Amino acid sequence: MKRLSNRAETHLTGQTECEMESMGNTGWVNQAYTDSPVQFPRAVNTIYDPQPVFQNTKDSAYKLDKPSSFIEEPLAPDSIHVKKSGGCCSFIKGLWGTTLTENTSNNKELFLRTTLRELVVYLVFLLDICLLTYGMTSSSTYYYTKAMTDLFVNTAGESGVKFQSISSMADFWTYSREPLLDGLYWTRWYNNQSMHNGDQSFIYYENMLLGVPRMRQIKIKNNSCNVHTDFRDEISGCYDVYNDRKEEEEQFGLINGTAWTYHTEKEIKGSSHWGLLTTYSGAGYYQDLGRTKEESAAMLAALVDNLWLDRGTRAVFIDFSTYNANINMFCVIRLVVEFPATGGAISSYQIRTVKLIRYITHWDYFILACEVIFCIFILYYIVEEILELRIHKCSYFSSIWNILDIVIILLAIVAIIFYIFRAVKVDNLLGKLLEQPEIYADFEFLAFWQTQYNNMNAVNLFFAWIKVFKYISFNKTMTQLSSTLGRCAKDILGFAVMFFIVFFAYAQLGYLIFGPEVETFSTFVKCIFTQFRIILGDFDYDAIDRANRVLGPIYFVSYVFVVFFILLNMFLAIINDTYSEVKEELSSQKDELHFTDLIKQSYLKTFMKLKHKNDKISDVQKALHSGSGEIEFKDFRKTLKRMGHDDHEITAAFSQFDRDGNQILDEEEQRKMKTQLEEKRDALSAELNSLEKKYEKDLQEKASSDRKQPLADGEHLLRVDLIMDKLALRDPPEGPQTAADPTAADGSVQVPMDPWSKDEKSRTAGRIYPVFNSQM
Repeated sequence: MKRLSNRAETHLTGQTECEMESMGNTGWVNQAYTDSPVQFPRAVNTIYDPQPVFQNTKDSAYKLDKPSSFIEEPLAPDSIHVKKSGGCCSFIKGLWGTTLTENTSNNKELFLRTTLRELVVYLVFLLDICLLTYGMTSSSTYYYTKAMTDLFVNTAGESGVKFQSISSMADFWTYSREPLLDGLYWTRWYNNQSMHNGDQSFIYYENMLLGVPRMRQIKIKNNSCNVHTDFRDEISGCYDVYNDRKEEEEQFGLINGTAWTYHTEKEIKGSSHWGLLTTYSGAGYYQDLGRTKEESAAMLAALVDNLWLDRGTRAVFIDFSTYNANINMFCVIRLVVEFPATGGAISSYQIRTVKLIRYITHWDYFILACEVIFCIFILYYIVEEILELRIHKCSYFSSIWNILDIVIILLAIVAIIFYIFRAVKVDNLLGKLLEQPEIYADFEFLAFWQTQYNNMNAVNLFFAWIKVFKYISFNKTMTQLSSTLGRCAKDILGFAVMFFIVFFAYAQLGYLIFGPEVETFSTFVKCIFTQFRIILGDFDYDAIDRANRVLGPIYFVSYVFVVFFILLNMFLAIINDTYSEVKEELSSQKDELHFTDLIKQSYLKTFMKLKHKNDKISDVQKALHSGSGEIEFKDFRKTLKRMGHDDHEITAAFSQFDRDGNQILDEEEQRKMKTQLEEKRDALSAELNSLEKKYEKDLQEKASSDRKQPLADGEHLLRVDLIMDKLALRDPPEGPQTAADPTAADGSVQVPMDPWSKDEKSRTAGRIYPVFNSQM
């Protein structure tokens, strides 16, 4: 029988050892770890600094070492190289070690551990970016936007005109003099008492109007288009649709004042606007309103009397900003009325609620800490990607995950740069506004880029969540989506060509037939989105039928039949067939790697730690029982030296209880030592029992889940009791032992709860406990 430090010959019975050896080496092979690292030399087991009996493979974890295993072996060349390469390089390799920087091709356990470490680090980064992103938003943002929308867009004046109902220039002036001025200037309470804020307006008593509002218009030159010769006598002027090259730049009207003089986009520091009809420049003629309602009303009256708006006007913009100190939010509002060349008016609005001043509350400073951590993470991942790119060169870009890493890092760098720019710009603008409160507060530029910043963070967060698949793709369940899409990509590409040929043919048909009368078909782009909505069941059939009573029903019925019933179901069939194939293949395969293997490894290490503790206690107890009466140090040392312990450890153990320092343990000192050893042994037994129960529970859960699928050929089952006995963690009870046939009909090994207990054996007959899977 194999021995360890001349002990353990009484810890295993012949029957148990026979059962263990009958399983062979293959009973312990886990296919995920068949390629084990090179074994390093081991030192002799000692009392207070024990070395693990096994370190690398599970195959050696459950059998006693041969006597030759204690012979020093020469170090492998790789291990020598590792010891020599220290310093900065080893630090960087350890800190930025990934599956792309480590050599994990021949070590699947290292691959799993590295992937797990990457996943944990990345989840911390993901948590940080979530806190950072959601910390910039608030539910108050929606209600602030809604309050401003209700006041300036949905509120009608005494004449019944509201912003959304503007259809002519007369309606625009009516809205400007009634709902607009009433909403802008709040200087008195609802009972007509003064708010004691001077001429400073507080909209809804809470939102401070920053500076003064600005009204700006863009005009088109006369004769910017050609009138047919038959109508030149009746039509004296022609104003084309808007084009920035045809903008009117000459003075008109009263000539004096900003309202009658053209200003370039650079002069007024304006920005272009994407309207419903086209994109307008930031130039034009503008009029800043007053600080009070009376001043603004007089200015509007002067503009009306002198015909500020005429046939050449193509768009009017009303810009102003408010600030709510209760929620630390800015609301930048732009009301736009477009006057197309066809006549009439089209109204639209843009309300951006943003947080430009960042750090006021404790939560804001917590977000600041998250931002600092975010910057550290970005720096960390920049170094990581540089190392990976340095190792793999051009092949680095062959992985979609590496490209996604670069996209996330670039978006984060742009966000950090804008964050710094925004902070500086807001401080300068607020300082200027406080010095000159009567000027227009142009927050439009900052609000626009703050919105883009938020959008960029939202996209970055989306990509960050998608990247989680990179770290869980080693599991076959998690690869179903990518495997399905990857396998059917060619089929989907071929189908997409066929689908969009039919789809765009119907889009052009709908645009030409219904475009003049149906809004959802008024442009080709709207036709495309309308047809997608028809696929989802969102459509207005009556509008199509009214536009063309003959071709309308034919278009609708044929489109639904061809696209919805045929093409869409073909697309779903491609996905379903490919998914079925992938599912069938994955069901016949085993996961290459298991997180449960790491858990089992931790159990094994814990078992061995308990074994070494048990060995230490047993060694000292044997040394105490080796003598009678008083025990001298030389006898104590001689006994433990035979068991393979070092002198300094023996001296430390002896001096701990040799209180008088006479190199002799008297009866009182021996009693204290025995008491302490028994306490440690009891604690060890309790810890062992707790671990055993937990391990048995895990094994039972694993066994219940495995019953859903048939056992693989050569799969062996073993129980923790046998492991503990093999490792000499439990003394066998007295009495005769009952042998049992360890092999079941299906080839699996069945072991009762206690090999020495008939009652326990009868209760647990037929129970099996899978530990590790293997293939013969």
